Amino acid sequence: MSNSFDKKKSSIAFSLQKTYEKILNYKLSWFIVGLVVVAVSIFLFAGGLYDLLMQPVVAFVSGSTIISFYPYGITEQFLLESVLVMIFYSLGFTGLLISYRSTKHASNPRQAYRTLLVGACLFIVSYILLEVNLFG
Repeated sequence: MSNSFDKKKSSIAFSLQKTYEKILNYKLSWFIVGLVVVAVSIFLFAGGLYDLLMQPVVAFVSGSTIISFYPYGITEQFLLESVLVMIFYSLGFTGLLISYRSTKHASNPRQAYRTLLVGACLFIVSYILLEVNLFG
């Protein structure tokens, strides 16, 4: 009886040790690490920490209109505003990434120009939307 218990115990210890070694030796992709860093940056820049700590109102309904960009005071914001800013920042980052990836098509100038144009348009649209959001 004791012998079978020792075998099970050593088997569990061995499998835990192998699992621990796999976790220590696992290497993340640089692409995944970069995406996580960008996602965290966008979350922080758009006011995600403020949203978590202050729990702002989603939007303000005034009669038949929904006010989503004008908070109660100059130091406050709505949750919808933060979410929209996160989306606009993501759109701008996607535009920059597409523009950067356009260099991949250097052998085909027409494709490179199209890709660069799409990336630049996304970035400019994101900038305009952020300015409209900021100045109402």
